[in-house]
Amino acid sequence: MSHDIDHNTSVRGLNWFNALTKGCSQVTQYTDSVLVADGHFQQQAVRVIAVVPDTENLYPRARNGEVGVLEGWTLAKAVDDVIQQDRELESKRAIICVVDVPSQAYGRREEVLGIYLALAGAVDSYARARLAKHPVISLLVGKSMSGAFLAHGYQANRIFALNDEGVMVHAMGKESAARVTLRSVDELEKLAASIPPMAYDIESYSSLGLLTDILTVSNPIQPTDTDVAQVQQRIEQAIIEVQQQGSVGLENRLHGVNRQASKLVRDRLAADW
Repeated sequence: MSHDIDHNTSVRGLNWFNALTKGCSQVTQYTDSVLVADGHFQQQAVRVIAVVPDTENLYPRARNGEVGVLEGWTLAKAVDDVIQQDRELESKRAIICVVDVPSQAYGRREEVLGIYLALAGAVDSYARARLAKHPVISLLVGKSMSGAFLAHGYQANRIFALNDEGVMVHAMGKESAARVTLRSVDELEKLAASIPPMAYDIESYSSLGLLTDILTVSNPIQPTDTDVAQVQQRIEQAIIEVQQQGSVGLENRLHGVNRQASKLVRDRLAADW
């Protein structure tokens, strides 16, 4: 397995996956760019999944942690396996998504081979797992960008993020967003200061109601044992909350300060319906 990566490529996802899965059993039947491990967080059975950089990836556009064709279908398979294996169990295994993905893989090969289907397959598997009462918990430890985040992490019952400037959520990178909106990066950042959906920082994203909590740790890049214990404990609490509430939907995302209009519209539609 090769993870000797360029110094500009994030290793946050790999580091957090390794730290969180100490004592777990790594499942090696998948790909080098999608790491999977089974184990327990205290008393809770979990499958932990992360997309990580792989310099030997067969797809050059997916060598720095991007989610490409191979990663999309592998994520779908890793989640589908949990659904099938736990089908007869009353208590379903929790699925933990460690998220550090810079983008989906952009390339002619990816388009020809149907990256949209691969990523949709991953989304579908995560959604079906949630509907089958598998608690799905996401931990954002780095960039959570564009279609990559939609495919890996966004379908979770609960989403946590580290309190760090290296954790960012957006539909596209700053340079790409600047080109699309015909602005400079500086102009885009000034605009984002007053329009939360255009911002990249995790506090602005939290105001949209999509985050369950922002977690402060001592080392967001290379977590300490104390950091890991703290995060595992919070994830375990979230798993129990999901199990006790029995909700498989995403209605908890409508409580952010910038989601009141959305909530009002949904409430009125529900009343009229």
